[in-house]
Amino acid sequence: MIPLLARRFAGLLVTLLIVSLLIFAVMDLLPGDPASIMLGTSATPETLAALRHDLGLDQPLLLRYGYWLTGVFSGDLGTSLTYGVPVAGLIVERLAVTLPLALMAIMFSLAIALPLGVLAASRRGGVFDIVATLFSQISIAVPAFWVALLLIILFSTMLGLMPAGGFPGWSAGILPALQALVMPAVALAMPQAGVLTRVARSAVLDTMHEDFARTAVAKGLSRAAVLWRHIVPNALIPILTMIGLQFTFLVAGAVLVENVFNLPGLGRLAVQALSQRDIIVMQDVVLFFAGLVIVVNFIVDLSYLVIDPRMRKAA
Repeated sequence: MIPLLARRFAGLLVTLLIVSLLIFAVMDLLPGDPASIMLGTSATPETLAALRHDLGLDQPLLLRYGYWLTGVFSGDLGTSLTYGVPVAGLIVERLAVTLPLALMAIMFSLAIALPLGVLAASRRGGVFDIVATLFSQISIAVPAFWVALLLIILFSTMLGLMPAGGFPGWSAGILPALQALVMPAVALAMPQAGVLTRVARSAVLDTMHEDFARTAVAKGLSRAAVLWRHIVPNALIPILTMIGLQFTFLVAGAVLVENVFNLPGLGRLAVQALSQRDIIVMQDVVLFFAGLVIVVNFIVDLSYLVIDPRMRKAA
């Protein structure tokens, strides 16, 4: 078990290193000079050269990559060219909005998809199955930003129950902050719930035909006991895989919804950095997204070993 964990962790570090090099090289290839953008068109060549020297832009690529990577491992992500503040503080500040939003969306998605998928599989061809299939198809087909606009029209404009956008900050209290995240989380959760419903239904259907499920039925256990004690726990591996993929997608892909609801999240910061050519913020935010995907996949791999004894024995 320990050698397996060590190999997986070493693989995680190597992957992060390769990804960081790719991110740095691709960002360096983007058109536009950050020094020119910061100083404007009236800057003299001498001023531009001085700023490029101060920013380290006149150094060789590998040397700049080494400085950047050393800073990342020591917790110093550099200073934003646009805001003039440490990038680490910016990411933490924006993550305080995006992370609760993604977690809330995952909870909504699970609350809808898991019971619907399980009931659809246990009553295959029945009303629940038809409802689950229709819900899955509609929720996947409808874009999240369109759901967001509908929610604003219904619950903010017509009923006046929820704020149409903005984020008051956690200092304003937990309840107002959570209230501002409810509609964005629902808009993000709907497409993910459709996908997860399909995965849950398929996984439960496949597990129903396993030998242990037939043995449980032959022992005289009730239908509900067989379903929730034996079938659902053994169908969790593909569901966990999909949850891991969805979480990273929700953190990195919430850009449109954050813009619709005017939320100061991490995705919005990435878009602003791209438009302002703030290369340091772009590098750090993209590396954060990539690192999050790799770490979440690592955690999902470890959860397989916890859930499935056969995988622990094989390891």
